[in-house]
Amino acid sequence: MSTDQGGLASVAAQAADPNLALVLKVLPALIVILLASWVCGRLAVMVMQPRVVGEMIAGVLLGPTLFGWLFPQAQAALFPAEVKPVLYVVSTIGLTLYMFLVGAGLHHGARVPGEGRRSAVLALSGLVPSLLLGFAVGLALWGALSRPDVGPVQFALFVGGALSLTAFPTLSRILYERGMQNAPLGRLCLIAASIDDALAWCLLAVLTALHLGTDLDGAARTIVMSAVFALVMLLLVARALRPLGRSFAQRGEFSGDAMYVIILVPLVAGWITDGIGVYSVFGGFVAGLVMPRDPAFRRALHDRMMGLVSTLLLPVFFAFSGLNTDLGGIAGGVALLGLAGIAAAAFGGKYLGCALAMRALGFGWRESYAVGALMNARGLMILIFVNIGLAQGMISQQLFSMLVLVAVVTTASALPLYKLSLPDRLERVQLATLEGGLRGAGGRAGLDPRESAAT
Repeated sequence: MSTDQGGLASVAAQAADPNLALVLKVLPALIVILLASWVCGRLAVMVMQPRVVGEMIAGVLLGPTLFGWLFPQAQAALFPAEVKPVLYVVSTIGLTLYMFLVGAGLHHGARVPGEGRRSAVLALSGLVPSLLLGFAVGLALWGALSRPDVGPVQFALFVGGALSLTAFPTLSRILYERGMQNAPLGRLCLIAASIDDALAWCLLAVLTALHLGTDLDGAARTIVMSAVFALVMLLLVARALRPLGRSFAQRGEFSGDAMYVIILVPLVAGWITDGIGVYSVFGGFVAGLVMPRDPAFRRALHDRMMGLVSTLLLPVFFAFSGLNTDLGGIAGGVALLGLAGIAAAAFGGKYLGCALAMRALGFGWRESYAVGALMNARGLMILIFVNIGLAQGMISQQLFSMLVLVAVVTTASALPLYKLSLPDRLERVQLATLEGGLRGAGGRAGLDPRESAAT
C-alpha cells in the first residue's frame, strides 16, 4: 500500500471511529499542556519561585492572551470545541482529588499552648479585612463588571470571598522547601491558612446554593442538603474509615483494596455534591477531612497520590483556566481602575492585615511582614474559587481574567517579599528557636513570639 493510500486509510478509520478521532485530538492537547507546564515550572524554579507559579503562567500563556493572539489558527486547531469538554472533565477529577489531598493534609490541634488562639487571630486578621475590602470594591464595580442576573450583595461577597483565600498548598510547599513547616511562624501560617480556606469554601457553598436556587426555598434546600452531607461524612463515614488507619498502622503501607476505597471516597463525594449543586471540589475537600488522622497515614497518602495529581491533572486545570482568561480584554479606564481596586484590596487585606495582627501578638516587624507576605499568596485556591464562579454564572469573563491575574501576581510576590522581610540569617534564628525549644522544653515545638530575636 502506498503512503497516500495509507494516509487515506487512516483518515477513513478515524471517520469510522469517532472515539479514535477524539483521542487523536485530545492527546496532542495534553502533550502541549504538559510540556508548557514543565518548561514554565522549571523557569519559575530557576528564578526562585514555586513551580506552581510557572504552571499557572503556562495556563494563561496557552489561552487567548499569548498563544491565541500570536497563532489563533494553531490554538483553535489544538483546542477545538470538542476537546474542551474532555479537558473540563479531566480538570474536575484533578481538582476533586487535589482538594481531597488538601483536606487530608490539614493540621488538627495545636502543639504548643496558645498556638490555636494565635492562629485563629491570624486567620481572622487576613480573612475579615480582605472580605470587607473585597466587598466594598465589589459593590463599587457591580454593574460595570457583573453579570445582569447577579445582585450587588452576591457579587460583592464573591469578590470578597475570593480575596480572602490563602493558598494553603503553595504555602505548605514554600515552608517545607525552607524547612520552616514546624517552626513557630510556619505552624501559625499553616493553621491560619487552613482556617481561612475552610471558611471561604463555606461562603462559596452558600453563594452557589443561593445563585442556583430558583427561589429562596430552592437555595435553602441546597444549603440544608450540603450541611447534611457534611455531617454524614464527618460523623459516619469518618468512623467507617477508621479500619483503614488501623490496617495501615499494622502493614506500614496501603493494600490494593485500601487504595480503591481511598480513591472512591472523594469521587463519590464529589458526585454527590455536584448533584446537590455545590460543585465536586467541596465533596473532595470534605472527603479529605474524614480520612484517618494518623500523620503517617496522611503523609503516605500525600506521597502516593500528589505526584500524579500535580503533574498530570492540575496542569490541565491551569490550561482550562487559561483558555478562559483573556488579559487583553482588561482595557479601558473602568477595567483598569477595577483591576487596581481589586489588587489593592487583595494586597491590603491580607498582607497588611496579617502583618499588623502578628505585630499585635508580639512578633517583630520583620517576622510580621514575612507572615503577611506568605498569607497573601493565593495560588491554586483562588483559581478553583473563580472557576466555580465562572462555571456557575456568578461572575463575568472580564472579572474572571482580573482575578486570575491577581492570583498570579500575589502568589509570585509571596516568596520575594518573605525573603526581603526575613533573610536567611534571620530565618536561621527561627530554626534555632525551634531546635532550642525542642531540646529545652521536652519536645515543645516553639517559644513565645516575644522571645524571638528577629526584630
